[in-house]
Amino acid sequence: MPRTTGISREHRRVVLAAMVGTTIEWFDFFIYAICAGLVFATQYFAVLGKDALILSFATVGISFFFRPIGAVIAGHLGDRLGRRAMLILTLLLMGISTVLIGLVPNTASIGVWAPIILVLLRIVQGLSAGGEWGGAALLAVEHAPAERRGLYGAFPQIGVPIGLLLANGVLALVTAVTTPEQFLAWGWRIPFLLSVVLIVAGLMIRSRVAESPVFEEVREKKARSSMPLVQLFRHHWKLVVAGALLFAANNAVGYMTTGGYVQSYATKSLHLDRSTVLIAVMISAVAWLVSTLAGGWLADRVGRVRTYQIGFVLQLVWMFPFFELVNTGSVGMLVLALVLFSVGLGLTYGPQSALYAEMYPTTVRYSGAAISYAIGAVLGGAFAPTIAEALQTSTGTVYAVGGYLAVMTVIGLVTSFFVKDRKGASLSSAPADAPAATVENV
Repeated sequence: MPRTTGISREHRRVVLAAMVGTTIEWFDFFIYAICAGLVFATQYFAVLGKDALILSFATVGISFFFRPIGAVIAGHLGDRLGRRAMLILTLLLMGISTVLIGLVPNTASIGVWAPIILVLLRIVQGLSAGGEWGGAALLAVEHAPAERRGLYGAFPQIGVPIGLLLANGVLALVTAVTTPEQFLAWGWRIPFLLSVVLIVAGLMIRSRVAESPVFEEVREKKARSSMPLVQLFRHHWKLVVAGALLFAANNAVGYMTTGGYVQSYATKSLHLDRSTVLIAVMISAVAWLVSTLAGGWLADRVGRVRTYQIGFVLQLVWMFPFFELVNTGSVGMLVLALVLFSVGLGLTYGPQSALYAEMYPTTVRYSGAAISYAIGAVLGGAFAPTIAEALQTSTGTVYAVGGYLAVMTVIGLVTSFFVKDRKGASLSSAPADAPAATVENV
């Protein structure tokens, strides 16, 4: 496994800031997604009867439509004002909205206003998430030595499995110390309220990080684009499409656990204990973390695109055996299925920061990376749990879900063959209208 020996103190601080910030952001994001499967259907949408769970999962997806808006805003400001300022702003937005979700009364207390407020706060989470990733990824990669961008860029990526690990861990602990009635009444609110502590820690770390040296170069040369979004879609729209499709294939598969579908299926359809299922997902989050770091490390050796292709093939091969093992109803088989599921997932996630950073000129890089990521999230993860639940309900078999995820994986694999690898390419400032050089024949 890659080691970080030889990394300067400043580089360690940057890597830590990128990783801790994304960890906090995604802890907050995943707490909602998991509770959508375990709690919100009964607390906020019970009036809909059998459709309550589908609508609860749909609220997870609604926020994704606001990610591109968050990406546009943060991308524009990040390309104009810098990466660091946007990282602090997005962290604050996510933290405040998460704490407020933990305070929203249920439908029995305030009626229809309860789900409305819940959805509005989820939208704010979506705006924050849309702008967060691009800044964290670029800060890490733009500070990195050229030969180690893949590894450095993997650190903000592992904030996602760490956030998943923490979210499931805190919920598992709360579940273990409360009765089912107490958990539904007030226990689920505890993780949302604990977010205050994490936000303070994250802000302290991020406020001490220097701005990206690549962006500083652009600022000193007064080469910043006045309209980065216009330049992005005028000259680099093919890159945006390719980046979105690559991430959609990863995101749809990842949201089987991060979006709460597997947790819901295992507890409601297979009748497994809720705490046990959450612990199983925590174990898989560790495997995802390791494989994501491995993906970044491998990307520095065989290239970003080749690493993606290996990961997509592993995703595709494991898709149906995954559901076969889950359906055994055995906790051990569930853990094995999730761990092996995480290998391909990590290899298609670890190289993403480096690949996206090398795609775009500095003047539109934040906008390009953030918008590619946000659109990919809409196409892939936005309604993946909802689609999965609907497919299972309408067909009566979970293998229909496997077919859906297999199609998404094939889309990502095919797209990867049209993307040119620019491993180690210069990240120095280039004109915003420089020709797109990373997509072939699209």
